[in-house]
Amino acid sequence: MDAGSLKDLKSLKRRIEDAAQEQARREAEHAAAEARLRRERDLFALSVGPVFPLKRTVRTPVPRPKPEPVPLQRQRDEQAALREALSDEFDVESLLDTDDALSYRRSGVGVDVVKKLRRGGWAIQAHLDLHGLRRDEARERLAAFLREAGRQGLRCVRVVHGKGNGSPGRQAVLKAKVRTWLVQKAEVLAFTQARGPEGGAGALIVLLGSPPSSA
Repeated sequence: MDAGSLKDLKSLKRRIEDAAQEQARREAEHAAAEARLRRERDLFALSVGPVFPLKRTVRTPVPRPKPEPVPLQRQRDEQAALREALSDEFDVESLLDTDDALSYRRSGVGVDVVKKLRRGGWAIQAHLDLHGLRRDEARERLAAFLREAGRQGLRCVRVVHGKGNGSPGRQAVLKAKVRTWLVQKAEVLAFTQARGPEGGAGALIVLLGSPPSSA
């Protein structure tokens, strides 16, 4: 065998090894994404708990789009899971309305929407109780809850963060963090402090829009 043939064989071997390493990397990323999605679904089921029917109101039915084929939806879920990140350092204070309820509305959402939200203009369709959880666990549960709410097409949900009465120094740390996380989610159109019967200063009423496309 001449030197040229030996060189070609070595080059071919390197290409085969590189291809095998790339395939292994892709499989590892895929497995990690699927594991995270399973964990988020389990967390959502634990957080929401039993679902009770709401009182009937007269509403105009809105046709729902047909569900996408499973393979495409799974691919989008994996991409979204890899992008999922909520920062604790996001500066939310400049985005909150300066009132007792510290309300928030996304750019382009009218003031009347927040007023309607405060009055209970939307029926609460699901709720998440974060009271007593550690910060990292609360952040992960909130992300999973919002993702599942988007899949179900929910518009109005309640997030219970507690008042901080049991925290060291009676500081409502989780209350501030929840607001910080919510403003980073594109599907959150607005939120405001809950009315007394709905949790008062220990909860937020959140108005959701359509989640951003993963295409």
